[in-house]
Amino acid sequence: MRWRPCSIGTVAAILNLEPLAELHRDPWLLVIEKPSGLLSQPGRGVHQQDSVITRLQLLEADLRLVHRLDRDTSGVLLLARGLESLRRCSDLFARRLVRKLYVADVVGRLLGRGSITAPLARLQRIPPRYGTDPAGRSAHTRWRSQFLQAGITRLWLVPMTGRSHQLRAHLAGIGHPIVGDPIYGDVDGSRLHLHALALSFRHPFTGKRCRVQTHQHSPFPQEMD
Repeated sequence: MRWRPCSIGTVAAILNLEPLAELHRDPWLLVIEKPSGLLSQPGRGVHQQDSVITRLQLLEADLRLVHRLDRDTSGVLLLARGLESLRRCSDLFARRLVRKLYVADVVGRLLGRGSITAPLARLQRIPPRYGTDPAGRSAHTRWRSQFLQAGITRLWLVPMTGRSHQLRAHLAGIGHPIVGDPIYGDVDGSRLHLHALALSFRHPFTGKRCRVQTHQHSPFPQEMD
């Protein structure tokens, strides 16, 4: 019997799962748009086994996560096709040669542009919570406001480092938690308003400049668009 390859959408339909949108595919890389609420990789316990990588490895066993997004964060996620691709992509991230652009809604008025430089350390294990600590790892975030509406500011965010919960912890640390954040803010019934909008990097095999962006400017309520 010969098996035929099928698409992400086909596998999702068979397993009654939400399909994952492909943004880019070539012989070495796969970029998808992760939905909010789905883990990047399996967590602890049988109830946390559904994830981006477990779904995609049903199609391609050699796929590897290059980086991760928090469960409640949506947007661009890069995967490597094979170990050599993983090695080269991981090197780009380690050398900070990958530019990441996020969009977020934060509580309160935050106008203009600025940066946050504050070392971060894990302050709590369950649920994981990070905060400023002089003994923590260096972390740097740049931000620029788009507009203010109804006490909420929409921001563009560029993390210059890649620490766990960096954007969430940094913004909460200056008194502007991200809307819908269940750990660092007040939950108002909405999802976390944090979306990985784009990745820019030089292709680790072809050398060409790549910029991959999600199909929508943001998945948040239309009145803020």
